[in-house]
Amino acid sequence: MEKLNIHPTAIIGENVNFGSNVTIGPYSVIQNNVKIGSNSKIGNYVTVCNYTRIGENCSIFHNSSIGEIPQDLKFDQEKTETIIGNGVTIREYVTVNRGTKALGKTVIGDNCLLMAYVHIGHDCILGDNIVLANMATLGGHVSIDNNTSLGGGVLVHQFCKIGIHVFVGGGFRVVQDIPPFILAAKEPLKYQGINLVGLKRSGFDQKTRQKIRNIYKIIYRSGLNTTEAIKTIKSDFESSREKVQILEFIKNSKRGII
Repeated sequence: MEKLNIHPTAIIGENVNFGSNVTIGPYSVIQNNVKIGSNSKIGNYVTVCNYTRIGENCSIFHNSSIGEIPQDLKFDQEKTETIIGNGVTIREYVTVNRGTKALGKTVIGDNCLLMAYVHIGHDCILGDNIVLANMATLGGHVSIDNNTSLGGGVLVHQFCKIGIHVFVGGGFRVVQDIPPFILAAKEPLKYQGINLVGLKRSGFDQKTRQKIRNIYKIIYRSGLNTTEAIKTIKSDFESSREKVQILEFIKNSKRGII
């Protein structure tokens, strides 16, 4: 039998599916058609809105709002979702808006950390192992790939894409796409080298890190425009997974890269 710890002041809607060992704190509201996975903990005064799915081993701290309707004037009460993976920690006063008919869902991957006062706009797609520090704010349709971190107070413009293993320094604005593996800072936001600490932590060896660094020297330090830089990289660098990831990201960028 499921072991549940639901405070008597909590309000539980219809068609709510709990895994085992779920905790719901005082004065929290779980609306209709919600699923919460095993061993997840919902703190005090949390609202989990309609059509939200929360994975296993998640912790959502007090006064957060998960899956509320988007702040999009085109939203017409269509049925859309918020999907949160396993092992996600959501700290105090975080807001996550559900999707619109454009995509139908907002997604947060596994093992992410959203610190206090973070905002995730509608139709955002976050990968795994992402850290958003306090007050980071994502506009709608933002995409962030795995193992990326944003410093406190970072503002990300709608439709921007941020690649894998990126670090963005605190307090800066992101208005263009950020390619994989780099450290971005300054105003306006610029390439500041590779994300050395993050790559080391993720097990990238010195040889691979140097290959990534050399590719970005062509893109950012050679004086070539982006088209010329890509041609040079294709011809002068041996094939590697990192080379493919960088070139594919740039090819698919719609807002241009920093």
